[in-house]
Amino acid sequence: MDCIQFEKIYRDYKKDVYRYLLYLGKNHHLAEDLMQETFARAYVHLKPEHAERVRPWLLRVAYRVFIDKMRKESRIQYFDAEYFNDLPEVETPETSFIKKEKHEAVCEMLCSLTEVQRQSVLLYDFKGFSYQESADMMGIGLSRFKILLYRARQKLRKEQHNQSVFQSLYSDAI
Repeated sequence: MDCIQFEKIYRDYKKDVYRYLLYLGKNHHLAEDLMQETFARAYVHLKPEHAERVRPWLLRVAYRVFIDKMRKESRIQYFDAEYFNDLPEVETPETSFIKKEKHEAVCEMLCSLTEVQRQSVLLYDFKGFSYQESADMMGIGLSRFKILLYRARQKLRKEQHNQSVFQSLYSDAI
């Protein structure tokens, strides 16, 4: 089939195919997309023997295009944005390097603490033991443990503040 004949078929039947697909899909944009797909298939597969009954043939092709689209969409799963927030992050070399740097900085800050302060922070903040469990493991009273933990955290905050000031001065110098 030549282009001139196909253009005539397109002009004659595009509204019929569009209305039929709009009726099936109830969506203007979907009907336009499927109409294009219908005529693309018709351009490839339309034979001269279909010339006398083009309209029913086109509507049958349009229906099959619509069914194909619906089947394809039924296999696709749509997820809310919250689904992607729950996915584990893929670790990139950059995030791995940043994590390593943070770990080294935390280790340096922990080394600045006394042994009992370091132990109190590690037991409570890192290992997740309760105040009482941590105090029992260290063999000290609960109030003494809370004081150690408080002072250790204060020292860590001060150390972190000093490092951030140093980093901002360093980045300004560069």
